[in-house]
Amino acid sequence: MTAPPFDPATSRRVPETRQPLRSLLGVLLLIAIIWQLPHGRTLLYPLSLLATCAHELGHGVTALLLGAHFESFVLHADGSGLALWRGTPGRLGSALIAAGGLLAPSIAGSLLLVLSRWPRLARMLLGLIGGSLVLVVAMWTRNLFGIAFLLCAALFFVLAAVWLNERGAIFVLRLIAAVLCLSWLQDVDYMFSASASIGGLRHASDTAIMAQALWLPYWFWGGVVATLSLAILALGLWFAVRAQRC
Repeated sequence: MTAPPFDPATSRRVPETRQPLRSLLGVLLLIAIIWQLPHGRTLLYPLSLLATCAHELGHGVTALLLGAHFESFVLHADGSGLALWRGTPGRLGSALIAAGGLLAPSIAGSLLLVLSRWPRLARMLLGLIGGSLVLVVAMWTRNLFGIAFLLCAALFFVLAAVWLNERGAIFVLRLIAAVLCLSWLQDVDYMFSASASIGGLRHASDTAIMAQALWLPYWFWGGVVATLSLAILALGLWFAVRAQRC
C-alpha cells in the first residue's frame, strides 16, 4: 500500500481524501486570479469563448425544455454571443430562459468537477464534449467565427481524448470545469447592468429581461444569480470530494 504524501507544515501524512479538494480549490483559485488581471481575459481567451458558448446554449436548452424553439446562436470574436429562440413561454418562462444562460456554465462546470473524480470517465467525457460541439455547429451555429472556433475546439477535445492519459484528461476536464464555474466573475458587470454590447449592438441584459418579466430590479436578479452560482459551485465541490471518498 502506498503511503499518503507527507505535509512538512504539520509533520503528518496528508489523507488521500483531502488531496482532491486541495487540487480543485487550487485550479479554481488560479482561474479566479487570472481573470482579475488586466489582461486575464485575453490569457484565457479560448476558455472564455467556451464559457460564452455554454451561456448561449443555456438559453437555448432552457427554451427547448419550456416548449419554445431554439433558432440559432452566434459567437463573436470579442467574446460576446447571442442566442435566438422563438415561442410564447409566458413571463416566468422568459425569465427562466434568461436565467438559464447565466446559470448554465456553473451547472455544467460543477457537473464536470463531479465526473472528473472517476479517471476512467475522463477521456470518454472529452470525446463526448468534442462530439457535442460538432452537433452544436451543425444544428445552431450561424456565424463563420463561431463555426470555426467550435470546430477547432471539438478537434482539440477529440485529440485530447485519444492522446492524453487519464491524469492529463482529468487536468483538462478540471480546467474547463473551473472556467465554467467561475465564468460569472467575468460577467459581473453584465449581470448588474441593464444592457450590453453584443456584436456591436446594444441588447437588454439577461437580468434586465428577468426584471421586465418579474418586476423586481435587474440588480436584484444579478445578486440572485451570483448567489446561486456560488451555491452551485460549492455543491459541485462537495459532491466531487464526496465521490472520491466513496
